[in-house]
Amino acid sequence: MTESAEKLVNVIQGEYRISSAPTEVLSTVLGSCVAVCLTDPEARVGGMNHFLLPARAGKEGENVRYGAYSMELLINGLLKCGARKTRLTAKLFGGANMLSQLRDIGASNVRFAKEFLQNEAIPLASESTGGTSARRIRFWATDGRVRQFIVPGEIEAVAPITPPKPPQTEITLF
Repeated sequence: MTESAEKLVNVIQGEYRISSAPTEVLSTVLGSCVAVCLTDPEARVGGMNHFLLPARAGKEGENVRYGAYSMELLINGLLKCGARKTRLTAKLFGGANMLSQLRDIGASNVRFAKEFLQNEAIPLASESTGGTSARRIRFWATDGRVRQFIVPGEIEAVAPITPPKPPQTEITLF
């Protein structure tokens, strides 16, 4: 299948998507946020979420931008589409430390996702997390393939250009 025949579906912050269409590619861009890609290769269905924070207590936590709620919606949505929890495999992306002067939200998101997957007995097949660069992810939900593109981080300061010194000529003054 050529990429031109594929349909790109963007998953933005606080969303999740499920797909059983082989021509659909789920895509997102992550900084400190995390995306969990889940696939049931036998049922040929998968999904991706994109959450901003691990969890929040109470009614306010029932929002897809929180990992706990987002993971529940993603798994339940996959089960409704014929996936079986025992066949799910996960791939985890994101969790970069984008602003070093603030607390590392990315690390908290990654820690949460790994604990959640472990508690649900869903194996983590691969991950690309941490660092200081954003990532663009493309996920083929029906077979679990993922392509990752690293988005360059901060551009280092460039030293100012210094004009060359004029040539020295010998002058003797007395």
